[in-house]
Amino acid sequence: MDESAAAQARTAPGQRAPGVARVPVSLRVNGTERRLEVDTRTTLLDALRDGLKLTGTKKGCDQGQCGACTVHVDGRRMLSCLMLAASADGREVRTIEGLERDGTPHPMQEAFVRHDGLQCGYCTSGQIMSAVALLEEGRAGSDEEIREFMSGNLCRCGTYPHIVAAIREVAARGDHA
Repeated sequence: MDESAAAQARTAPGQRAPGVARVPVSLRVNGTERRLEVDTRTTLLDALRDGLKLTGTKKGCDQGQCGACTVHVDGRRMLSCLMLAASADGREVRTIEGLERDGTPHPMQEAFVRHDGLQCGYCTSGQIMSAVALLEEGRAGSDEEIREFMSGNLCRCGTYPHIVAAIREVAARGDHA
């Protein structure tokens, strides 16, 4: 690693790395317009967590394999560790913090609690964001279909049967909006 690359690697979040361009980004996050200036290499995940202090979205593998960082961008689920913040400019982003309405948890959040669809909780926000999207996409026809469309979200604790039960409950009630 040359001296310049080493200096950039040591640069703390929010600091300007020498020789690295910064760009203004405007996002509509959970219904609120948010503006920030980011390093061109900043992922949407890091912009949410470090720039906007929305820490509900988790950084798991940071390689797009675990799903812990799942958010909705323009109504579609997205792995925020794989999307540059600059490419989300002007787009609608919904995080786990944006699911509640007037202090009331989303029905999926409540169902996860009722069905014990979490243990350590690290993957839970990504699981819930994927589950909400799955219902909005109309892909909860069977347990097999739920498992297939949730397969991008990994849980080390093995709560998969509880997660499927929570999704089935909300799908059956039809109150996932």
